[in-house]
Amino acid sequence: MRGKIERSLRIVTSNRCKAREIAEVLAEYGINTIRRNVETLEIQADDLTPIASEKARSVAAMVHAPYCVEEAGLFIEALSGFPGPYSAYVHKTLGFEGILKLMRDEENRRAFFLSVAVLISDAESKHFVGRTVGKISTHARGAGGFGFDPIFITEGTGGRTFAELSLHEKNRLSHRGRAFRSLASFLISL
Repeated sequence: MRGKIERSLRIVTSNRCKAREIAEVLAEYGINTIRRNVETLEIQADDLTPIASEKARSVAAMVHAPYCVEEAGLFIEALSGFPGPYSAYVHKTLGFEGILKLMRDEENRRAFFLSVAVLISDAESKHFVGRTVGKISTHARGAGGFGFDPIFITEGTGGRTFAELSLHEKNRLSHRGRAFRSLASFLISL
C-alpha cells in the first residue's frame, strides 16, 4: 500500500446497510467502495479485534487486496458489556425488543458502540477503531438504520436514536463513521 493511494476499496460484508454507511464515509475522501458478499469465518471471542482480524484473514484467498472487514458491537454497562461481540447473534435471536426487556427496570442505561475495521493490503494489515458513547432508550424509535439503532441515543442528536437520524447525521457521530474516517485518512496520507 505504501506509495500508492488507493481510490477503490473492497468492503467485505453481507450487510447492505453497513456497506452503504461505509461507502458514504469513504466517498467524502474520494474513495469508492465495492461490496463483496463473501462467507467469512467468525470466531467466538470476548473482544472484537481478534474476531475482525480472523474474519479478514479468512477471506484472503477469495478477495483481492486491498480490502476491509468490520466488526461492531453494542456494549451495555448495566449488562456487563452484553451483547458486545455477540451483538449480531443477539439481534437475530432477541432483537432490540429483547434488550429493552432486559433493561426494563434498569436506571443505568449507559452504553457504547465499538467498531473495529481491518484494512488488508498486499504488505500489511492495519486496524482502525471507532467508539460512540451514549445510552439505551426506554423504547424503540425511528425507521432508519439497522440493528440496535432504534434504541441507541448519543450526544449531539437532541435525544434522537440512531434510527431517527439521516445517514449523514449518523455517520458524523457513529462508531463506524469514526473508524472509517481514520481508515480514509490513513489511505489518503500514503
